[in-house]
Amino acid sequence: MSLKPTLPQYNGANVRGIVPALLAPPGGRSGARLPAWFPAVATGANQFVLLVLDGLGWEQLRERAAIAPTLAAMQGGPITTVTPSTTATALTSITTGLTPGEHGLVGYRMELAGEVLNVLRWHGDRGDLRRKFAPSETQPFEPFMGERVAVVSKAELEATAFTEAHLRGSEQVGWRAASSLPLIVGHHLRRGDRLVYAYYDGVDKIAHERGFGEFYDAELRAADRMVADLIELLPPGAVLLVTADHGQVDVSDRIISPHADVMKLTRDQSGEGRFRWLHAKPGAADDLLAAAKEHHSDTAWVHSRAELIAAGWFGPVVSQPVAARFGDVALVPHQPISFHDPDDSGPYPLVCRHGSLTSAEMLVPLLAFGNEQ
Repeated sequence: MSLKPTLPQYNGANVRGIVPALLAPPGGRSGARLPAWFPAVATGANQFVLLVLDGLGWEQLRERAAIAPTLAAMQGGPITTVTPSTTATALTSITTGLTPGEHGLVGYRMELAGEVLNVLRWHGDRGDLRRKFAPSETQPFEPFMGERVAVVSKAELEATAFTEAHLRGSEQVGWRAASSLPLIVGHHLRRGDRLVYAYYDGVDKIAHERGFGEFYDAELRAADRMVADLIELLPPGAVLLVTADHGQVDVSDRIISPHADVMKLTRDQSGEGRFRWLHAKPGAADDLLAAAKEHHSDTAWVHSRAELIAAGWFGPVVSQPVAARFGDVALVPHQPISFHDPDDSGPYPLVCRHGSLTSAEMLVPLLAFGNEQ
């Protein structure tokens, strides 16, 4: 595994650039608005479907091309996701077209006014935090450039606070069975929608719970069939684009607790196992950074908040209110391990994880299939 981080290309081939390109006014000739890093087949399309397959990294797809023939035959290649390579941050960058440093949903768990907010569930130690941290104020930018776009996603996600934060103002069209997703998308294309946004989380869920193996392969086959069903429903002049929010790394039981010398200087943790923020006790930030580098540089990139902001990991601009949501020191594994936080738990141990800047997590597909007019 390379010890050099795969940095997000925010000004080029990056997930944040997809929606602004698709919704930009057409140029002097059809398709002139699309960046050069888009698959060429998308040029000139008059309708787009953007399907996000949560958790499908480019490297995982490339290694399994034989079991995903539809995806493998599509035009395109890898682009980068954002930092951290996690769902809450990346999906918000996809829908708003902004960097994490701009939109402010900077991790799976982030500190706000002394609370650690789980962004996907929008709760903290004392339960639901929607009243304390209004989603539309915590992430104040309108998705889809202010346009009302049809969003085809799980029905149970429609009323969540995270949906309000990154999808508000859109037309929510929920599905209860994955087989319905292509049919609903097809309805909106026939209605004449210029852009339809679709989201499917099965690949991510099975990787978390089962890891890479027969269950993952079965889920990838199912997702590939869903893509084939979408292609069959494309009207003339429409293009299907497939991307993802992040890839995956198999961590299994390689869970590391931060060293005791590190923890005695830490008042709280946020982030996630593969992008762990340490919040220093008062006056201890420099000592915490030194201790973290001493004990964890063999398995992780260890940097201060200021170092990461200066390096542009979260984009060229990070406002002070957004910077305050970071910890003082970041532990970002370059090895297949995860950093433990007893307050960050779920219903089952996670086998595959993400959040760091390895190529397996940072590279995602941007693939296209076009139905000629």
